[in-house]
Amino acid sequence: MPTKVIAIANQKGGVGKTTTAVNLAACLAALGRRVLLFDLDPQANATSGVGLEKIEGGSAYRVLLGEGSLLDKIKPTAFERLEVIPSEVDLCAADLELARTENHLLAVSRALGPALGSKRFDLVLIDCPPSLGILTLNAFAASDGLLVPLQCEYYALEGISMMNRVLSQLRDAAVNPHLGIFGVVMTMFDGRTKLSNEVVGEVRSLLGEKVFETVIPRSTKLAEAPSFGQPIIQYDRYSAGAAAYELLAQEVDTRLSNMKGALTEKM
Repeated sequence: MPTKVIAIANQKGGVGKTTTAVNLAACLAALGRRVLLFDLDPQANATSGVGLEKIEGGSAYRVLLGEGSLLDKIKPTAFERLEVIPSEVDLCAADLELARTENHLLAVSRALGPALGSKRFDLVLIDCPPSLGILTLNAFAASDGLLVPLQCEYYALEGISMMNRVLSQLRDAAVNPHLGIFGVVMTMFDGRTKLSNEVVGEVRSLLGEKVFETVIPRSTKLAEAPSFGQPIIQYDRYSAGAAAYELLAQEVDTRLSNMKGALTEKM
């Protein structure tokens, strides 16, 4: 099966985007998938979340501008079958620098070419910045589908129509004609509250099968794990957060195996 590329994105911050990127990557690797986690967020939280330091010059920044190979940026982690392209603060300049280049929305696609061609990986997960800037649009242009984390709050669907418009524009401009939604995962769920249950119900009624069955609970352990540089399955294997991400990984694994053709259905 060709290597799949999935961008994990939401233009709203604080929705569990990087938490999902790190823990889903680790859980899929534990299932046997060879995973490359591409940290495209200048905050570099996915990098530190798997125990790697933010090293000057370690990000994909220069490669995106046409200098060097992305293969040289790939770093191993302490987890079997999980490797990372780290980030650091220099990626902040990428939006401005890329805007001055030709075909600036295809920089990530070009950079990923050798990594995909190497057949070292079954899956590339891209942790996008919390915005719809040039880096995020580059990730969309390079991806087979988007995984969207939505927080269990009343404003969960705010802005999702904007993302759908962006996808349509990228398809219409032939930047990525087959781009679509791979899945939506509800995060920060608190089953004790009426609000969380109502929001999940509303999102499922609107987005249907795009929404994963697994919901990610609001969890102190999930919040603590990044400060130790560990995915939740290492930090607290038997926590509710670990169980949720293991179940989500199984759902994602099944969808990856069943992926055929385009994902162009609108949300």
